[in-house]
Amino acid sequence: MELEATIVTRARDLGRALAAEGDLADTFAFAEELSPCARELGSDSTAYLRTLMSLGAGDLSVARVVEPHLDALAILSQAGIAADGGVWGVYAAHGPGHRLEAVADGGRWSLSGTKPWCSLAGEIAHAVVTAHTSATTTRAFAVSLRHPGVTHPRQPWVPRGLSRIRSTTTQFAQVPAEAVGDDEWYLRRPGFAWGGIGVAAVWLGAAHALLQTLADSADRREPDQIALMHLGRADITVHAATLALGDAARAIDAGEATGRAGPVLADRVRSICAATLEKLVTITGHALGPAPLTADDEHARRIADATVYVRQHHAERDLARLGGALLDSRA
Repeated sequence: MELEATIVTRARDLGRALAAEGDLADTFAFAEELSPCARELGSDSTAYLRTLMSLGAGDLSVARVVEPHLDALAILSQAGIAADGGVWGVYAAHGPGHRLEAVADGGRWSLSGTKPWCSLAGEIAHAVVTAHTSATTTRAFAVSLRHPGVTHPRQPWVPRGLSRIRSTTTQFAQVPAEAVGDDEWYLRRPGFAWGGIGVAAVWLGAAHALLQTLADSADRREPDQIALMHLGRADITVHAATLALGDAARAIDAGEATGRAGPVLADRVRSICAATLEKLVTITGHALGPAPLTADDEHARRIADATVYVRQHHAERDLARLGGALLDSRA
């Protein structure tokens, strides 16, 4: 699965500008340019995942804007809903002390309450948001984030990675919303697992970039045996994960990633790609030492961004969930 060189270069250039100027406007425009890619998920999933890998290889802050935008468009397409223009997000996290309620009145829905981990909610136009429709059920809704009922309480945001992609709690007060599917459709649909694989593609793209950093270092300075070992170890790790992602794309398009098979596949691929990125962060650190972390702005940002981004994977908890799903699939 080759990376798209033009997307890598564009994302890298936007990432440099974002780090220097802090202006997201060009990144939002790029996200909208890539909107047609959302239609590829489920039909040409290799192309879709290759786009996300390329974004991850270019710049992770840019990828953190574009990936949820494409995911939201794919969700709306699966539900048969036309997306309004502008950049979209997906807010489906739940957390202690936060609850978002959806109330229907005469066939019209509104959302009230709080939602955690809403990336760029004060800057993007729309989002697909999950909310409780009862004590035990949830549903996805399309909302405008420009409505006056959407507010953003002041909260600390102090990460060293993804520092411009602010992700904090958002408050909703009787915000009009359009239902996206029925109760639990968001979680039942095959695309839920596929979207999780999309995030893994971004992580793997970052690992590809770190592998390239190792190779470039070997070109500049005659590598000793240890440097060659690091390069070889990184190569087989990234190659194996790339094969796993390619097989996932094939399975999606062949109709083999639905029902119970979808979450199992997603958990496998996410765990493989997360472990690959973490391993590449370690290998490059061992191979290159502190110099690129202190003198190479792009590399230092990639490491910092990767450290935050990959924590969307819940490590041992996700592995335990995979183990449980494997047992359930044999029952």
